[in-house]
Amino acid sequence: MDHSGNRTVYQFKNGRLASHGRQVVQEYPLQLTVNDRELATLVASPHQLNFLVAGFLRNQGFISGLDEIQTLGVCREFGAARVRIRGEVPERLKPTLTSGCGTGITFNFEPAAAPDAAAVREQPRFSPASVFELMKGLAQRAEQYRSHGGIHSAAVGDGRQLLLYAEDLGRHNTLDRLAGEALFKNIDLRGKMLVTSGRVSTEMAAKAAKLGIALIASRTSPTDLAVQMCEQAGITLVGYLRGESFELYCRPEGLELAPTAKKIPGVTGVILAGGESRRMGCDKSLLPIDGARFIEHIHRVMAGLFDEVLLVTNSPGLYEGIDCRKVPDIYFAQGSLAGIHSGLCHARNAKAFVVACDMPFVSAEVVREICSHGEGGEVVIPRGAEGLEPLHALYDKSCLPAMEAVLDRGQRRIVSFFPQVQVRELGPENLAAHDPQGRTFLNINTPQEYFALRGGKEDGPLPEARANRA
Repeated sequence: MDHSGNRTVYQFKNGRLASHGRQVVQEYPLQLTVNDRELATLVASPHQLNFLVAGFLRNQGFISGLDEIQTLGVCREFGAARVRIRGEVPERLKPTLTSGCGTGITFNFEPAAAPDAAAVREQPRFSPASVFELMKGLAQRAEQYRSHGGIHSAAVGDGRQLLLYAEDLGRHNTLDRLAGEALFKNIDLRGKMLVTSGRVSTEMAAKAAKLGIALIASRTSPTDLAVQMCEQAGITLVGYLRGESFELYCRPEGLELAPTAKKIPGVTGVILAGGESRRMGCDKSLLPIDGARFIEHIHRVMAGLFDEVLLVTNSPGLYEGIDCRKVPDIYFAQGSLAGIHSGLCHARNAKAFVVACDMPFVSAEVVREICSHGEGGEVVIPRGAEGLEPLHALYDKSCLPAMEAVLDRGQRRIVSFFPQVQVRELGPENLAAHDPQGRTFLNINTPQEYFALRGGKEDGPLPEARANRA
């Protein structure tokens, strides 16, 4: 069944906003009257409402069988259901505030009032980077404090830092906890960002509007009524925030987009998805770090640098969410050299910058520096503390004959064709200013290294960077 409505939203990806159509889940308030008494307002999906009403009455103990319902009518146009049952409705009903996401009870639930236009104009604007950073902070807090699943989490930030964090069984309760903690700590929530792990419903939007929240971001989708309420309240609403992209449902003026950096001309970005990952025991490219997978972090940087990005993989189905062309090995399963060869062959440009999928800290500044030396050799390769870095280097199509010659002889080491081409090495002194912490060449090969990376502080000790030997 389709319980959604279509609307135009903006997708943020690779530093740009582009409009497209999106089906938004519908949220339908149904006022329930039983034996001429207004009993409750059920907020639900707008399908088979007779089942919803009958099941609600049964689960609440008002009926035990269908024969106890004398009449049941639903008016879709006015959002009303009237029921007459054989028994009596108790005079005093004691509501219970549940932790569930769909049956919680709220008091004084009113649509958000239209804000003052001047107040909306004075609201802060947030960069996409600050939204991603706050969601990353939420993920890190949730991972740090949670010892079990099934818990919703939310956080408030000011665009510079995470101010408050809360978790609870119910997503609505997380916002109540944040509001209460803000009172105790005398933190003004007006003009702040709210990020949440759960769906944004009308109740969430209404509570955020009362608190003066300027932007709401969620990993999943909002409901249609929540979008309308945020539009009325002047709240910027972001959904499907995953990896380095999101969808913007209303008030795009609440985002501050940075000028798009100039792309590197004449170069194709090539990501090698990797092979069997025997030491890791799973596909390294799909490992999560800082709220996104390795491959998503790398693709975001590459897409910001190059007009064309290729992903060399023999399993394209694993990367359907990566918005670039996927190409297979030509020399099938012959290692990283075969991957570089395939990337060069399929590239539309004369040169290709190649990076491995297990290097999640690829730096745009370092890549630009390497590519700026493109006229100095057919291969431009950095030398790190542990040696040459062939999986973080620039290659020219003129290398193809030499590559094919060594591949035909069954040789798989990347450096085996270097004697036949002009190679330009860049020493650590060339890159130190762009990567003072030496994170660019860090690659992860074992579960121990990965867990050390996940457990390390942002600027703390990391697994030692080693050259990608081949």
